[in-house]
Amino acid sequence: MRRARAEILSTRKLGSYKSLTLVAPEIAERARPGQFLAIAMPESREFVLRRYFAIHQASRRGGWAGTLEFIVDPSGPGSGWLGRAKAHEFLEVMGPLGKPFSYPKRLTNCLLVAEGRRAASIYFLAQELAARHKRVDMVIGGETFDAVFKPIEAKRLSQTVAIVTTDGSLGERGHVMDVLPEALERTKAEVLYAAAPARVLRQISGLCAERRLPAQVAVEERMACGVGLCHTCVVPVSNKEGTGYDQLRACIDGPVFNPARVLWDRWLSDAPRMLPTPPGGVPTVKSWPGTGEAAWRG
Repeated sequence: MRRARAEILSTRKLGSYKSLTLVAPEIAERARPGQFLAIAMPESREFVLRRYFAIHQASRRGGWAGTLEFIVDPSGPGSGWLGRAKAHEFLEVMGPLGKPFSYPKRLTNCLLVAEGRRAASIYFLAQELAARHKRVDMVIGGETFDAVFKPIEAKRLSQTVAIVTTDGSLGERGHVMDVLPEALERTKAEVLYAAAPARVLRQISGLCAERRLPAQVAVEERMACGVGLCHTCVVPVSNKEGTGYDQLRACIDGPVFNPARVLWDRWLSDAPRMLPTPPGGVPTVKSWPGTGEAAWRG
């Protein structure tokens, strides 16, 4: 993890979202798909906590070497402030943070699923998988035409892409789960990656469990510190022995998890999840909490 005072190289509007490209060579060099950035808010202290955004692109060579791109949905006070940022302004940035997606060592056919702005990290992953000679197919969705993230780019990155919108303004009418079973059959997917709202990830987890399909999902949880100190972003994940579960922190143990081990009902219930921290601290795992770890490499 590095801290940097990064210049905004450019900004552009992408449908409902705003893209910001930063000059941050040390962070770009280390960035991997699934990781995220922490952006400090203005010094006026109107907003106290940093805001967290998945890394969409990291350029390590060529004319854009040393740059990072992330996507903002400017609907909240903090993200709205970032959405108004201009080129050549500076941001205080920490990153890359979190555990990235793992790449399949032997499996070849990869199906990537995303909804809305959460697709940002999935596109970065698609590039890295293609560079490793994996087949990439995609299912992307959003509520409206403007909420579907870079559909033309999705077509460029994948062999096939299914696009769905809630209102039918682009692609098929519906949700990603409506077309996912058919996409799995059509693409002969051997592994699935997803970034979507938690309710959708829970459904994807169930479908993958039924089909015994290995998967990784990028979750979103409220974060305060972003570096594992506050335990605000804990996700209940079953331990490897199957005898209980650990409250893993999405900021450092995630945000990428094996969906088969996430306790979705416990995580998404309305009951409070914050418990007193044990005297010895909260247990964590030293490696990515997936099954069949020999089949993956970081």
